[in-house]
Amino acid sequence: MEDRTRTYLKGRFGDYYARARMDTPPAANRREWGHIPWSAGSTTMVRHQSLLELGTLDDFLHRTAPKHIYFSAARFNDPGATTMDQKDWQSADLIFDLDADHLPGVNPDTTSYADMLTACKTELQTLLEFIDDDFNFDETQVVFSGGRGYHVHVRDEQVRSLDSAARREIVDYIRAIDLNIETLIETQSNHGTTQRILKHRGGWGQRIHKRLVELIETLQASDDTEALERLQSFEGIGTGRAETILGQIQNNPEAIHAGNLEAGGAGIRILADALAQTAFEAETAPIDEPVTTDTNRLIRLPGSLHGGSGLLVTPLDREEIPSFHPLEHAIADRFRGRDIQIRITDSGVTTFDGETFDITEGNKTVEECLGIFLMARGRAEKVTE
Repeated sequence: MEDRTRTYLKGRFGDYYARARMDTPPAANRREWGHIPWSAGSTTMVRHQSLLELGTLDDFLHRTAPKHIYFSAARFNDPGATTMDQKDWQSADLIFDLDADHLPGVNPDTTSYADMLTACKTELQTLLEFIDDDFNFDETQVVFSGGRGYHVHVRDEQVRSLDSAARREIVDYIRAIDLNIETLIETQSNHGTTQRILKHRGGWGQRIHKRLVELIETLQASDDTEALERLQSFEGIGTGRAETILGQIQNNPEAIHAGNLEAGGAGIRILADALAQTAFEAETAPIDEPVTTDTNRLIRLPGSLHGGSGLLVTPLDREEIPSFHPLEHAIADRFRGRDIQIRITDSGVTTFDGETFDITEGNKTVEECLGIFLMARGRAEKVTE
């Protein structure tokens, strides 16, 4: 990035912060604060600062116009101390991070920025199902990161004291790491006989049970030949076992709906095992593990500007998420309404503010919000007006 571009972006970030009013996180005075300035060739973070050292946050942002601004998930007795031991850790929010270029099936070299963000929002919905249904967390905040994904802050009192190992268990559950169906089975006694029942009132057991019931209903709607072929497509199920399972489905589907893995001999258990593996692969949320397990993590300030895109780090109400489109709704109004001149250095198709167009190299006159986006992403430089 050329000096002229860097100076321009810093100045316009400062203009944004001159009018913006930031909402600070709870217990802001007990958190560490950090920022990355617009320094040539450097991405070093200035950290180990307390809010008291910064002064008022609004004034600090206006004066310094940082490229990025962060606060700690943790609360400390002395957040401005220069070592973690001296800070005296007290508690920390639980943070989840979804990064678009780390998603399964997404190749950053061949997938457009817009498509990556769309895929990331889909994964966000999956993550929120875990947060709401499996863990029943109440105090949550969803934030578009301004860059490649989303953050979810969990501030329930009972999670703030969790150490890194306990947070690792949450990560392992969401990502189905080392999870197997045995942990989801309970033993029940029924008229003198022991039955192994799939727990299906919530969590992973419910996800697997849903797949099992959907398969059973599909088999019921098929003719016998199709049903037997479908059953035999599962490893470990041959002709005889498939016939036994199909008979159980036809004669006593209620047992399977109840989660009874003893119904139909070993076949139902084999089906459940296979469907469990499918669920573990398809229904996890690809969260960034180190972010969640790190009890001292710094995270972007909602309402600030992302120096790598010029977009707003945008807090979202739950009802806003389905219709939220970052490349339209995270554009700062401060940068709309006037044109600037830039030099395109990286041509290609670009989606921005509801439009898709092919940008070619050379000097161009564009709306400022698009110019800032392209310059921040390293695709353009500022030229003299």
